[in-house]
Amino acid sequence: MKLRLLAVLYFMCWSLAAVAQEKLLQSGPMLGYSEMREVKLWVQTKAPANVKIKYWAKDNPATVYTTATLKTDAAKANTAHLIADKVEPGKKYSYELYINNKKVKRNYPLEFQTQELWQHRKDAPDFTFAVGSCFYVNDTPYDRPGKPYGSTNLEILNSIYQKKPDFMLWLGDNTYLREPDWNTKTGIQYRYTHTRSLPELQPLIGSVHNYAMWDDHDYGPNNADRSFWAKDLTLDAFKTFWPNPNYIFKDAGITSTFSWNDVQFFMMDDRWNKSPNSRTTNKAYLGDEQLNWLIDALHFSTATFKVICIGGQVLNPAEEKENYSNHPEERQKLLDAIAKANIKGVIFLDGDRHFTELTKQDRPGTYPLYDFTISALTAGPSDPKDEPNTMRVPGTLVLENNFAKISVHGPAKDRRFKVTIYNAKGTELWQKELKASELK
Repeated sequence: MKLRLLAVLYFMCWSLAAVAQEKLLQSGPMLGYSEMREVKLWVQTKAPANVKIKYWAKDNPATVYTTATLKTDAAKANTAHLIADKVEPGKKYSYELYINNKKVKRNYPLEFQTQELWQHRKDAPDFTFAVGSCFYVNDTPYDRPGKPYGSTNLEILNSIYQKKPDFMLWLGDNTYLREPDWNTKTGIQYRYTHTRSLPELQPLIGSVHNYAMWDDHDYGPNNADRSFWAKDLTLDAFKTFWPNPNYIFKDAGITSTFSWNDVQFFMMDDRWNKSPNSRTTNKAYLGDEQLNWLIDALHFSTATFKVICIGGQVLNPAEEKENYSNHPEERQKLLDAIAKANIKGVIFLDGDRHFTELTKQDRPGTYPLYDFTISALTAGPSDPKDEPNTMRVPGTLVLENNFAKISVHGPAKDRRFKVTIYNAKGTELWQKELKASELK
C-alpha cells in the first residue's frame, strides 16, 4: 500500500514538474536551416533554463540522439540554438524538446528533415517552399490609435502550415519594431519576442524549416538606412532569433546564402549599406562590397535556378517608395553583370510593398527577368493605384493578405519553378510556371 502511495506521489510530482517546464517555454521550438549533416533548432524560454532536443529517424525510432544541453542566455532573450549533428542525408526525423530534463508536450507534430545527397546520383529531388513578407502582429498598447494595422485574423499561418512546404522563406519585415522599441536592446528584444510568441505561429515553425532576411521594419524605423544608430542592436537580435546557416560579412549586416537541392538562394541586405532616400550623390542600395560579392557568387553558382532575394522591388521601373529603381546606377551594374556573363536561371523575390505582383523585364537577345513581389502576410494591404509599373504582368496584382507556395519540380532536362499565390484562406489566386530551359 505504501509503495503504491509513493508511486502515485512520485507520478504526481513528475507531472507537476513537467507542467512547470512547459510554462517556462516562451516560443518554439523552431526549425532553422537544414543540411545533409546538420540541422539547427531554436527555442526561447521565459527565464534561463537548460534545454536540449531528443530526435530519431522515423525509419529507426529505436535509436535516439540528443543535442548538447545548453542554458538559455538572458543576454540573448533567453534563447538557445541547438545543433542536431547525428543526422544522415535525406531522412525525416521526429523530435522532442526538454526543458530542465523534462519533456515539453506540444499539441502538434515536431518534425524536421535533412537534405538529400542526390548529386552525381540522380536528378535533383522535387521540393516546395513558402514565401511571405510583412508580418505585422498587433500589440494594442504600442500600436497607433484607431483601426489595427495588422490583420486580426491570423488564419494565413495555418493556411501556410496546411500546404506542408519543406521550408519557409521570410522576405523581410518579419516583425515590426515600433517607437518604444528602436532605441534599446530591451525594446528590440521585446518586439522580436512578442512576434515570435504568437500561438498561431508555433505549429508552422515547429515542423517547417525557416530562412530569413530583413527589411526596414525589423532593422529599424520606417525606411531606415545605413545611418540608423542602433543597427548593431537589431543585427544582434536578428542573429539571436533567426538560425540562418551563415552570415557573409562578419558584424556587417545579414547577407547570407543557402541551397536547397538545385536552387541557390541569395539573401541580400538592403539596409546596412543603403544611403538615405534624399541623397543625390554617394547613393547605395546594396553597396559596392555586397554587390560585388553577389556578382561573384552568381558566377560561381551552378544552381539550376539562382534566386536573388532583396527586401524591396528590383525590376519595377517606377521610382516609388524604396524600389531599386531609385538607385539606377547600382541596379544597372547588377543587371549588366547578369547579361554580360549570360548567367542562367536568375529570378528575383522581394516583398515590402504590401501588395503582390509579377514584374517581367524583356531583354533583347536573351531571356526575360522575372521579379515576384510577395506581400503582405498580415500587414495592412496597400494599393499602388496609378503607379507606372509598365512591366507588371496583367492579372497578377493582389491587394489582400497573401503568400506564395513555390514548387521546384521535374527532371533535369525539364526543371520548372512554379509560383502559386494564395490568399489568407489558402485559396489560389494565380500561378506562373517558369521553365529552366526558358531562362538561358
